[in-house]
Formats: sequence, C-alpha cells, structure tokens
Amino acid sequence: MMQETVTVPPGFQRHFRQSPVTDPWEPLYSRRTEGAVVLGLVAEAAHTNSRGMVHGGLISALADNAMGLSCAQRLGDGASLVTVNLTLDFLGAARIGQWLEFDTVFVKPGGTLSFAQAFVTADGEPCARANAVFRIIRKAAA
Repeated sequence: MMQETVTVPPGFQRHFRQSPVTDPWEPLYSRRTEGAVVLGLVAEAAHTNSRGMVHGGLISALADNAMGLSCAQRLGDGASLVTVNLTLDFLGAARIGQWLEFDTVFVKPGGTLSFAQAFVTADGEPCARANAVFRIIRKAAA
C-alpha cells in the first residue's frame, strides 16, 4: 500500500526558531496569526512509539512550544516565559504520514503569569488538548 505524500498547508514556512530539543524532529513548520504561533509537522517514523503512533512526549513538547511562543508574541517587548504547569488530554491517535497542527486558541497574558490553551489535530481530526501556565520573565533594563 502506497502512502500519500502530505503537503504542507498554505501559510506555513520552516519554523523560525530552532532548539536542541526539537532538532531531531525537523523539519518543523510554523505560521503566525494575529494571536498565535501555529506549529506543524508531517509525522514520520522517528516521531512514533513502538505501536506506530506519534509519541505523547513529542505532542506535549510541541504543544508547550506553540503555547509559549503564542504567549510571548501577545506579550511583546522581549518577554520570555518559563512553563509552570502543562496538562494534556489525548483525544485520539496521530500516525505516520499525517499532518499535525498545534494551534493555540486562547491566551490570557498577565503581569506575572500567562495562560494558554491549544488544540492538536492530525489531518484535521482532534488528537490532543493542552493547557499551560507560564511565568513571565521580563528582561532587566540596562
């Protein structure tokens, strides 16, 4: 059985930010909206567990990444964030060849804490729901 080649949806480009933790998962893609940074990738064998499903750790890490970047974008002015709490509910499986999308749908920025929620889909079908709380770290004035 031949698998279809998944194409990257319009508006996505190679992700603008690299990290040692995400390097093995490249290529990653992103697109910016007014309120969020949406991440995406085509699931490959290297992203899966022994049962051929995309590993929950990858889904958790990329949901955390998407929500953190989305909060930072909303806060602006060089704020950086540290994850204080991250919870995920796995709603379905993602498999090799599917397009995974990590879309932050809610951001509530504050002075000290920022709250976010994201939905993860595999070929448009719900895969996971994530919630996070981030501590805002402002850069000291020089």
